Amino acid sequence: MKPLKVLQVFTVLNRGGAETNLMNYYRQMDRDRVHFDFLVHRQEEGAYEQEIKKMGGEIFRLPALHPMQIKHYKAAVRKFFDDNPGYQIIHGQCSELGIFIYREAKKRKIPVIIAHAHNSKMDWDQKALFRILWKHGMRKYINTYFSCGQDAAKWLFGKKMAAKAYQMNNAVNTDDFVFNPSLRERMRSKLHAENSFNVIHVGRFNIQKNHCFLIHIFSEIVKINPQSKLFLVGEGELKKEIETKIHQLNLTEKVEFLGLRSDVADLLQAMDVFVFPSWFEGLPVALVEAQTSGILCAVSDAIPREAVLVPDIVEVCSLQDSAKYWAEKMIKRHLTFIRTDVSHHITKVGYDIKTNASKLEQKYSDLIDQFS
Repeated sequence: MKPLKVLQVFTVLNRGGAETNLMNYYRQMDRDRVHFDFLVHRQEEGAYEQEIKKMGGEIFRLPALHPMQIKHYKAAVRKFFDDNPGYQIIHGQCSELGIFIYREAKKRKIPVIIAHAHNSKMDWDQKALFRILWKHGMRKYINTYFSCGQDAAKWLFGKKMAAKAYQMNNAVNTDDFVFNPSLRERMRSKLHAENSFNVIHVGRFNIQKNHCFLIHIFSEIVKINPQSKLFLVGEGELKKEIETKIHQLNLTEKVEFLGLRSDVADLLQAMDVFVFPSWFEGLPVALVEAQTSGILCAVSDAIPREAVLVPDIVEVCSLQDSAKYWAEKMIKRHLTFIRTDVSHHITKVGYDIKTNASKLEQKYSDLIDQFS
């Protein structure tokens, strides 16, 4: 029997949350049952593309979606489907930005058209008004609703339809993140951070992640403990702005930009606290990874409570509180914090990838039976 042909639609295949989540699934899935190809909206090669090709997936490219070039974009979408028939499932990982792909897929009677909600709000950029219109407009073209959590589902689909959404958990391979004291010491040595209080943040440099406040929190941490270091994992459009802020606060020697990394699991071993002061989130993969590693986490109250999988290691702080309050709270908590292996708890609450990958295989099969 031929595998189900699924087209995964992304903006770019870099190490963002949605991309990392799907790669976690794809590595574990039976590729004799389900085959993934990828449709992206950037010409440059993404971080995961070579791995995808080694697993047998093809990568196709569309131009970026710009509101002033929609006619050109629609023509490219039509040509793609003309040249590449045979997909049984369209899985839109770029939420409302997939509207024109969903519409074309419906015209061609592709059985299953999924929109996947990954966030509970959106950045107010130049596309914001169009994205609000597209969010409402896309709903008539899709027939399946996926989300990472209820807040994200409500934002993208509306409260009524959110109740019908299938929750595809942002699951991780728990084996990769098990707390390992010997690995911790090796990584601290590798990072020249054996004797420091190590703070880490994993996330794209954009408005959502609230890096500016993060830097102010770290500045207050340094006032309490001058032997502190901050490690920033990620890239993004606001990186230069954050570098300037760090320089203004005389923190340059204490902050390391680690870029896009494939070894986040190992980096987390070396750290003392994971700080995540986002303005909004769906259900962040980075936070699932951090909790699986057993690290002390300080997160904003804007993050959905369903993202707190291991309450004993997560401190939820208000974005209305001062940076000084955040700093004092996490340092005080760290004084009595004992890090242990909590990976079994992640499995218990349903976020281990092995089980979830099998569930997704079955879900795709069930959807084909439902809509074919």
